[in-house]
Amino acid sequence: MANAQHIQRRTAHIAASPAPARFTVGRDRRGTWIVQDRQGLVGGLFANEAAALHFAAEECNHNPADICRAPEGSVLDLNGLVIPFSNLH
Repeated sequence: MANAQHIQRRTAHIAASPAPARFTVGRDRRGTWIVQDRQGLVGGLFANEAAALHFAAEECNHNPADICRAPEGSVLDLNGLVIPFSNLH
């Protein structure tokens, strides 16, 4: 019985966790700002961070939960691949 209650609590916690952000904002190898959705269907290159964030906000009806930043020191490309900056040659 205790195991069943533990499983129910874990399942409830997992179901309550937020969905992944729809858009990731970051920089490419040249320092250009990139926005890409998690499915790789919508995005683009932007002249500055403000323009990238504005685009992402407009696309997701200004829902901040749908926008995330690429981790500091990583490189984002239009294929959605995040590469640690230290791995660049």
